[in-house]
Amino acid sequence: MSNQVTLSTSRLLLKSITPAFIHEAFNTKSKEEIINYFGFNEIGYEHHKLMHEKGMETHSVSLFFFLLIDKETNKPIGECGFHTWTAKHNRAEIFYNIHNNANKQQGYMTEALTAILEYGFTALKLHRVEALIAAENEASLRLLLRQGFIKEGIMREDYVVDGKNEDSECYSLLKWEWERIKKEI
Repeated sequence: MSNQVTLSTSRLLLKSITPAFIHEAFNTKSKEEIINYFGFNEIGYEHHKLMHEKGMETHSVSLFFFLLIDKETNKPIGECGFHTWTAKHNRAEIFYNIHNNANKQQGYMTEALTAILEYGFTALKLHRVEALIAAENEASLRLLLRQGFIKEGIMREDYVVDGKNEDSECYSLLKWEWERIKKEI
């Protein structure tokens, strides 16, 4: 599949996924090939199939994320990137996920997020990156704070979980804050 950006960290290869890439995969690959490439379970496959069929971008908002590949096993272990990317306003919301509990709390997401934020602020020309997390998600909170994100407030009942509207805590990182943090390291 063409036009893919690949980033490398000490333990991960990060392979870019765009709407065009997802469309190409669903138009040219079998279900089994797609599941193996992305490391999906059935739910992940159906989610991305709906994205392919129903759309995932408009004239002003798009999606750009990276598949996280463990260099040692050459297997996908998660994804991290930007959804609701608004190029006109140079902002996006970050999302991240590790597929298997055995790979959580191993520092993979810190490693990936560091590289992906750099890519976002430099190559994608982002000025603002937002993150929305559940208040009880302490692992996400620690991850965001390590990267320099600052809490802005609560978005009331903006996220549906198991049919129930729940609050999200809103965090953000601005490019100048990220640049300052990079200089301090």
